[in-house]
Amino acid sequence: MNTKIILSSLVAAAILFIACSGNPADDRPADMNPVIQYTESPEDFPNPERGFYHYSEVKSSAYRLLDKAQLSSYRSLQSVTGAGYQVVSTLVFRYFVIDDSKDRALSATFLENLSKDFAVARESGVKLIPRFVYTTTQTAGNCPEGFICPPYGDAPKNIILGHITQLKPVLQANADVIACVQSGFIGTWGEQYYTDYFGDASSNGNQGKLQNSNWADRTEIMNALLDAVPADRMIQVRYPQLKQRVLFGVSAPLNTAALTEQQAYSKTAVARLGYHNDCFMASENDFGTYEDYGNDATPRNGDAAALKTLKDYVKADSRYLVVGGETCTDDFSPASDCEPTGRIQAEFAAVHYSFINAHYNNAVNNDWQTGGCMDEIKRNLGYRFVLKSASFPATARKGSSIDVTLEIRNKGYASPYNERPAKLILRNKASNETRAVPLATDVRRWFTGDHTVKEKITLPADLPSGEYELLLSLPDAYASISARPEYSIRLANRDLWEASTGYNKLNHSIKVD
Repeated sequence: MNTKIILSSLVAAAILFIACSGNPADDRPADMNPVIQYTESPEDFPNPERGFYHYSEVKSSAYRLLDKAQLSSYRSLQSVTGAGYQVVSTLVFRYFVIDDSKDRALSATFLENLSKDFAVARESGVKLIPRFVYTTTQTAGNCPEGFICPPYGDAPKNIILGHITQLKPVLQANADVIACVQSGFIGTWGEQYYTDYFGDASSNGNQGKLQNSNWADRTEIMNALLDAVPADRMIQVRYPQLKQRVLFGVSAPLNTAALTEQQAYSKTAVARLGYHNDCFMASENDFGTYEDYGNDATPRNGDAAALKTLKDYVKADSRYLVVGGETCTDDFSPASDCEPTGRIQAEFAAVHYSFINAHYNNAVNNDWQTGGCMDEIKRNLGYRFVLKSASFPATARKGSSIDVTLEIRNKGYASPYNERPAKLILRNKASNETRAVPLATDVRRWFTGDHTVKEKITLPADLPSGEYELLLSLPDAYASISARPEYSIRLANRDLWEASTGYNKLNHSIKVD
């Protein structure tokens, strides 16, 4: 065989191999969208409806309005009295102590002041977590509990029902700046336990449990509150068994089925009742949070089986609900400390915490600072969305459909609990005019972990030709504040956030013909 022919064939084959190989990334089809990579940020920054909240309390007999300057300052790093840490915050818990109307209707002045407080919150760029109660005072004395004795100072059922009816128009009118509502009303601190009218299950009472009539009265109050609070806002209950028995009757078992993903966010009662735990990680059962309070036929039961059943119920149920609260004692340390000695972050994640009190109990919270996990807790309460990568076309025709892909990781303990739209913003590079194209994804379902948002969207048919910068907007659902950057979600990425618009840059432009 001719040597020249052999060599020529080998050279030709080599050239063909080199031409057909190259970088694997170049093997993508010519029409495949380019992929943009993003860098995660470790920064702690304010995001709506999550994080550490600031505490406030006001009495109806001596009403003092919220202060705009103070509330606005919460969005920047603030020291907390008695704490070894600082926090940024977008939430304000507010005790409304109705101390002068326990036997009469709410005054017009109180209702006007309540409306003014909501207006101040709106102007300040924060949201409120209201709890209406009749007393936050404990009176010690010669009784079995000692540190708190009856009479406790709450109000009877007919008064509470009348007050809820009066509150309804104010709550409905201010849903935009209500993060959620805590059930309150019954008992000292509104915690449903030390009560003069709804069954005293403490050792101060003579029944040691809750009777059928007590459950029925509590259910009546809760149903009235569900009606008064806007349907798109959740209500937090103090004890998980209260939710079970309000919804399924006085004999509802502890192993009642938890909320399912299909039921979630349906605005039904089962999808609206979340949890506030005012003694988070205070003991194995969080001072009675996870107990069976009995009924006419069964005793109160706080054994290990009841604890596990109720805790498992809350772990599953809370995935789709609002959860928050406060710590109350450091006696459960080291369990309430940072990992690996304690298990505080695992507990936050297990029951999907969105917020917690920055002011109480600082003996517990300070341990997180000294233990080295406070920064992670600050970042991970609620949601924390990190954009990992995205894919968009480089060119498109107006009125045509384009493929959009977002790879997102939620590193937080929970997902958003209130409805929130997602929009792709096209901003004309020449005129700076913007168009918003809605995305179908529901950010409430961006649960902890990784998510691929893959959608085909249609560009407006009247979109002017030109080059457009792409941005992601996650604004509030309410038109009254949807254009406010303070109420939009910021991604946890470097150099994407536009503070002036509330948009997240996507570092990509598309040419539209």
